[in-house]
Amino acid sequence: MTSRSYTVEEGGRLNNFAIEPKVYVDSTPRTGFTEYAEKLNGRLAMIGFASLLIMEVVTGHGIVGWLTSL
Repeated sequence: MTSRSYTVEEGGRLNNFAIEPKVYVDSTPRTGFTEYAEKLNGRLAMIGFASLLIMEVVTGHGIVGWLTSL
């Protein structure tokens, strides 16, 4: 009995990908009130707040003043 490291399909073609790799599936939930969702929400809120502060420093108006001057 010989061991081959390749297989041949029905049509005689060489099948180099006959051995499937192990697939890692992350089963942790990514929706709802999870720790991941809360961290992402907090980080996005901090980015938004900092960008509003920077806009106020640069333009001299707050968000309401900036929106009414359009």
